[in-house]
Amino acid sequence: MKQLAYKHGLLAVLLIILAFNYIDRLALGLVLQHIKADLILSDTQLGLLSGIAFALFYSIMGIPIARWADRGNRVTIISGTIALWTVAVALCAVARSFTQLLLIRVGVAVGEAGCIPPAHSLIADYFDRAERPRAVAIYMLGGPLSMLVGYFTASWLNELYGWRVMFMLLSLPGVGLTALAWLVLREPRRNIQISRSRTHPMHIPPARVDLAPIPQVDTLQVSRILWRNRTFRHLLLCVSVVYFFGYGLLQWQPTFFIRSYHLTGLQLGAWFAVLYGLGGLVGTYLGGEWASRRAGTNERLQLLAMSVGYACFGFLSVGLYLSSNRTVAFALLAAAIIGQNMVTGPLFATLQTLVPPRMRATSVALVYLFANLIGMGFGPLAAGALSDALRLFAGEQSLRYALLILSPGYLWGAWHLWRASQTVACDLQRGELESTEPAHTIYAVTHVPQ
Repeated sequence: MKQLAYKHGLLAVLLIILAFNYIDRLALGLVLQHIKADLILSDTQLGLLSGIAFALFYSIMGIPIARWADRGNRVTIISGTIALWTVAVALCAVARSFTQLLLIRVGVAVGEAGCIPPAHSLIADYFDRAERPRAVAIYMLGGPLSMLVGYFTASWLNELYGWRVMFMLLSLPGVGLTALAWLVLREPRRNIQISRSRTHPMHIPPARVDLAPIPQVDTLQVSRILWRNRTFRHLLLCVSVVYFFGYGLLQWQPTFFIRSYHLTGLQLGAWFAVLYGLGGLVGTYLGGEWASRRAGTNERLQLLAMSVGYACFGFLSVGLYLSSNRTVAFALLAAAIIGQNMVTGPLFATLQTLVPPRMRATSVALVYLFANLIGMGFGPLAAGALSDALRLFAGEQSLRYALLILSPGYLWGAWHLWRASQTVACDLQRGELESTEPAHTIYAVTHVPQ
């Protein structure tokens, strides 16, 4: 019972951390127009600021941090990186030029890189294969929860105090989260007390054991092992493609609705909080719950369902940017958000099932490396550059057509999911990357008499 309660508590703490990890990115997208006016920037500069400047360091630093997480104390990593991005977000408030804000966003990226890979690794240690889609989906509810809270809070703070004070206030919860992670989370690799009487008939007194990691393979070897797996390759390419088009759309959607429908920041924050927040929560939870209940050990069915979800999202996005009616646009966006988020839990759970415990954090970091460099790095930049290029022909509606051009890209991601569904059963049966042993079996136990 205590173990079950702790597992629920672990998910709750990691979910909250993830929610705050995302909020500053959402806030940046919401105030791009204000930053543009304040610092006198072009759309291309805004694309660089919200894209490659963050994604490059977020992705690259994720690899050494993840390798550390596969060997060391994941609680220490999570706590320390929370503290780092808390300070960096606060510094956004004092930026006086494009260059200064660019460098500060690099600091935010390095701090936030230490959140997701160690968290996925911890969850996979505590939840078995059938439970993982639900557990990962619950954890990933932090994304839509951040949208529910973040869009409304950021728009309200920006309306009242301006974007600089907004960033300062958004950084404050990080102080409490650092302490929460340090005090509540437990690293299963640390020294623990076990009873020798459970395994030895002579009732030897309890002994302290060191759960020392088995020798790890290096990053290059991990990459080779993962790349040989066809399913992993398609999932990596899918996430990379979806991030490119997804971040290009997401980062510029607030600006699109402001320019095309003349909404205020406060109005837009309320709309996005409801649509992305509630829609994301519903979609993420339903996707994870369905996968665990109906296809807990059937990754092929999960991947086929994900493929359909992304295809639907692509068609709905096209309709969104073709519509000239604000109500219709918001309705299409709501349906697309639910479909898109149903994919989240099963996709990352499948990744963890394909990978042995000693590679879990690194595998997530490698996926985010390519996804963020390609997606977060160049998606917003591509949208901004397209908008500038189309301005001569489309005027103030140039951003609408730029986002319309990006929308069908989700069909590409859906194709990779379909291809992955054709190979996943074979890859799991082959056993090269399948890991079914309990988390504690990957550690060497050394008896230390008391």
